[in-house]
Amino acid sequence: MSFSIIIPARYASSRLPGKPLLDIAGKPMIQHVYERALQSQAERVIIATDDQRIADAATAFGAEVAMTKASHESGTDRLQEVAAQLQLADDHVLVNVQGDEPLIPAAVINQVANNLASNSFASIATLIEAISDVETVFDPNAVKVTLNKHGEVLYFSRAPMPWCRDLWAGLASGNTDLSLPANSHYYRHIGIYAYRVSFLHDFVQWPMSMLEQTEKLEQLRAMENGVKIHAQEAIELIPGGVDTVADLEKVRAIIAAKQL
Repeated sequence: MSFSIIIPARYASSRLPGKPLLDIAGKPMIQHVYERALQSQAERVIIATDDQRIADAATAFGAEVAMTKASHESGTDRLQEVAAQLQLADDHVLVNVQGDEPLIPAAVINQVANNLASNSFASIATLIEAISDVETVFDPNAVKVTLNKHGEVLYFSRAPMPWCRDLWAGLASGNTDLSLPANSHYYRHIGIYAYRVSFLHDFVQWPMSMLEQTEKLEQLRAMENGVKIHAQEAIELIPGGVDTVADLEKVRAIIAAKQL
């Protein structure tokens, strides 16, 4: 199948200003992400940015760059602008790879693209991983996902989902030594997406939805407008991205160790 990758990259970051250009083993972080993307089966990899410093760095290591508006509220809006600039076909598949994930495996990029191509009813595909501990279920920073038997997403939430009545009763009674029921299925959302271009053009026309505003989860705007999302368990572990100085140092250590 044919698909392209767009890597949105912003210079502004409240915790790590200039994050895409931070050095990791002698290369800017965005270059590591780009090189991972090149290892996938994508026919084209594009870095989308509104900052000339990022554009100049990307051009220097040979990447294709698309300049976008600085006013975009999300990476999805930035993807749509690039799709429009390039006049991509409505049925073309675009994978959004975040510019702060220098360890992302190429295999999961291929997986999410193939997932969308294999499920014609869906306009979006994404990946999930099983949750095995109670702490993650109750962590609002871990977005939970529920699916039907066909892999279609029923809902995303920061709240525990599905709600286990017996587990909550145990916590409410003060019992902290609890585990998830043996027959339960809890999944955490992994933020990699594949989109059909036609969906992106629709998405940017829709106002922010009630559920999106409440949960602060952009994908709920799509679901409130009747869009089908298909999800699969990731075939490889996806290391976390870089959001903090601690994350950056961890990634630096991992990459340095692999180069020895």
